[in-house]
Parts: sequence; structure tokens; C-alpha cells
Amino acid sequence: MKIAVITGASSGMGREFAVQLAAQEQFDEFWIIARRETRLEELKKELSVPCRVLPMDLTDEAALESYSLLLKQEQPEVSLLINAGGFGRFGRYDQIPLEDCMDMIDLNCKALVSMTQRTLPYIPDGGRILQVDSLSAFQPVPYLNVYAATKAFVLSYSRALKAELKDRNIQVLAFCPGWVTTEFFDHAYLTGKEAVTYYNKVFTAEQVVKDALNALKKGKDVCVPSWQNKLQVLGVKLLPTKLVIKVWMKQQKHKS
Repeated sequence: MKIAVITGASSGMGREFAVQLAAQEQFDEFWIIARRETRLEELKKELSVPCRVLPMDLTDEAALESYSLLLKQEQPEVSLLINAGGFGRFGRYDQIPLEDCMDMIDLNCKALVSMTQRTLPYIPDGGRILQVDSLSAFQPVPYLNVYAATKAFVLSYSRALKAELKDRNIQVLAFCPGWVTTEFFDHAYLTGKEAVTYYNKVFTAEQVVKDALNALKKGKDVCVPSWQNKLQVLGVKLLPTKLVIKVWMKQQKHKS
């Protein structure tokens, strides 16, 4: 049974990955994962591919163990794993509760690694892993500091993992979009609406997911959609970190 496993599938880019994949590739089944079962059931009705709805909190160890047990029972061929679950918070260090910071690390980093490691024994040679990362992975981002740090982790982890999996020809793509119109903003604003107010360019989930799937087909290890974001990454690589942070602070109208 050839399947695709997609986390964060209830909304945003995770949902869009399911929609576009169903139109482009042949799978026996999608395993769609998120906390909101109702949203997953709605998505299932819209897709032409059979879907197994798995309502899970990826920060819950018991839920992850149940996922491992399901893999063991079903013995699927996971042709594609997409880790799209994650969230961020805007705000100064003392505006974001410690619990939220720990939850970001748990979901954006620990859950991503756990899902990847648990799934890898079922990914055949030539299989694919797509990690939804962020443009913020390339630089420190004040007022989004923990979130950006978790994404830097994902970028480093994904690049190193791809090298380790070279002998199995398993592709690992770190997908690093910039600002995307998803529910990310609804969650991020909960801790501060004034911390981040400047957005140089905002894309739709449909636009960036299309770029990610094209990059996957081409065998790339990192995908940064749009020339504007590619130019930003180049600038971050060439300029001193202190200057990069100063520019960001000026854009957001904060004193540097």
C-alpha cells in the first residue's frame, strides 16, 4: 500500500499539500493528521484519494506511540512524509508565556523529529520527506525568537539527514517559505499584535505549495519560494548578523 502521511493537514499549507498531491500523483491512501478531527473529515470528503483520518496531538507521546503501532500493524509503503504541523508566536521575550515557548519547541522540533524517525523504517529507497520549514531559519528574528530558532533546527536537521540517507536515495527537502496567508497569523497574534507589523511580501498557500512540490520533483534539498525571498537569504548569508538584525528591527519599528 503506497501512502502519503501529512501532518498539520487540517488547515494552511498542510491541507493544501493534500489537495495538490491528490491532483498530481497516485497514492493508495493519505494518512492525514491534525488535532481537529472535524476539519480532517471535511478534507477527506473533498479529496479523490482515500484518506485515513488520524486526529492526533503530536506533542502527546501516547499519540505518537499509537502512530508507531499503526505503522507496525499496517506495514505501509510511505512514499512521502510531509511534516507540516507547527506554530509560532509574536512578541517580546516577556510577552510570550514560557509554556508557549516550550510548546513551540515540542511541536516544531521534537514532534517533527519523532514523526520522521518513526516513519523512516517504512519509507522505501527512493522515498521522500518534506519538512515544512521557514524563511526565518536563515537568521535570528527578534520578537519571533523561539519560533525562528526552531526553524533553524529544522533546516540543519533536514540537511544532515539527507546526507545520512544518501545510500537509500531518500530525498529530504526543507521547504522554507516566507509570509503565507494561513492560520499562522491568528495564533501568532495571540501574544502580540504590535511586535511584528511589516511584511515585505505575502503569498498564498496555493502558490508556495506549488513551488515546494516542484522542488521535490527536481530533487532539491532546500526550497525558498520567490526571487524576493531568495534574495533575502543571499543577503543574510553575505551580511554580518548584527546588521541583519538591525535591518529587521528597523523594518518592525523597534529600537536596535
